[in-house]
Amino acid sequence: MKSLTRTVVFLTLLAPPAGRAATQSQVQEFSVRCAAFYASAFNIPVELVDSVIEVESGWNPYAVSKKGAAGLMQLMPETALRFGVRDRFNVEQNVRGGVAYLAWLIRLFKGDLRLAVAAYNVGESQILLRGLAYSSREVFEYVSRVAQLYRRMRFESPRRLANYTPVSQPRGGE
Repeated sequence: MKSLTRTVVFLTLLAPPAGRAATQSQVQEFSVRCAAFYASAFNIPVELVDSVIEVESGWNPYAVSKKGAAGLMQLMPETALRFGVRDRFNVEQNVRGGVAYLAWLIRLFKGDLRLAVAAYNVGESQILLRGLAYSSREVFEYVSRVAQLYRRMRFESPRRLANYTPVSQPRGGE
């Protein structure tokens, strides 16, 4: 419980100021920090999380798909509920729920990122039934876009880290 309290306090400190409208750059910065924080918390490469967000919503926290998926990580209502997300447009909740779901899928598919990302796109039941034999142009293109971004971000990662300020939890008493 102490860890959860520290996490909430930490993310509250990162959130755009309350009481006045956040600028687009403040929301973007908060989104990036949430993605980095939850990627680390769930032990998933941040580049994978960033790639999924880029493909899903283009980093638009108010995006809504034709099928009803919403927020940065485009959570469907059932998935959001399953992973404790009450407000799919709340950046922190959406990213936490989306990363938790992605981590769960990675474990479900024993680390096979292709299957996990495909399942993130169409739901795990379709991929569990057919695995790599599942055939859909939409899913193939989705997985390809995520994979291409992921590889590029991994390649650029050392350069990104040179300009990156790490997000760390506050130490006790601070």
